[in-house]
Amino acid sequence: MNSSLRTPGRRLGPVLGVHVALLAGGAVALSLDAPAQGWGVFVCVVAYVVALLAVCRTTGHRELRALAGFLALVSVFQVLPDWVLADLVGTLHFPDRGGPRVDDVIPLAMAAMWVAPLFAAVALSGGRPGRAAVLAGVIFSGTELLAPTFGLWEPTGDTHRLLGVAVYVVPAEMALGWATATAFRVVRKSRWPLRVAAAFAVSTFYLGALVLAHFLIDVAGWRITG
Repeated sequence: MNSSLRTPGRRLGPVLGVHVALLAGGAVALSLDAPAQGWGVFVCVVAYVVALLAVCRTTGHRELRALAGFLALVSVFQVLPDWVLADLVGTLHFPDRGGPRVDDVIPLAMAAMWVAPLFAAVALSGGRPGRAAVLAGVIFSGTELLAPTFGLWEPTGDTHRLLGVAVYVVPAEMALGWATATAFRVVRKSRWPLRVAAAFAVSTFYLGALVLAHFLIDVAGWRITG
């Protein structure tokens, strides 16, 4: 698998082009006022996923297409951990910037927004779980740092923060990178029902990592009492 994700640079032009288009389209969408901003982000991330799948298919990148398809499933299920954090744990808030929302809590755009950072982490790591974890930590730290500025989401509640980033999410997102690469390694050639189950398992694992990290970093007193 590792070697199959290492595609010669000259063949990656169209795939890189999709990501450049995502950055350009995202910049335009984020420059809009609400509610146009929310709708713009929604259209942008959905178009990105469709374009990524189409480009990987037409250029013959079978492994990257399989990865993109698996990540699309993971991204849909990622709405659930965000929902728990926002509506139950109380450590995450999604401002209403327009566009469709899940239970008036989370923008539906989040169901596609996880594909790009996870695609970068897993593809650039060559599918190696350890490297994917490190890359995910770097990439997601950047998104957590910028998200409040653009009004996408923001940490809330009583959490330890560094430069405005809730500290507990970073180890959990590293765990997400590891779990995603590991799951894809196992099910990349399996039938779709197993891939769906694996994607759900990744998001469930991530939710557990989030709650555990939040407890250990922000809640636990670490005292020995008698």
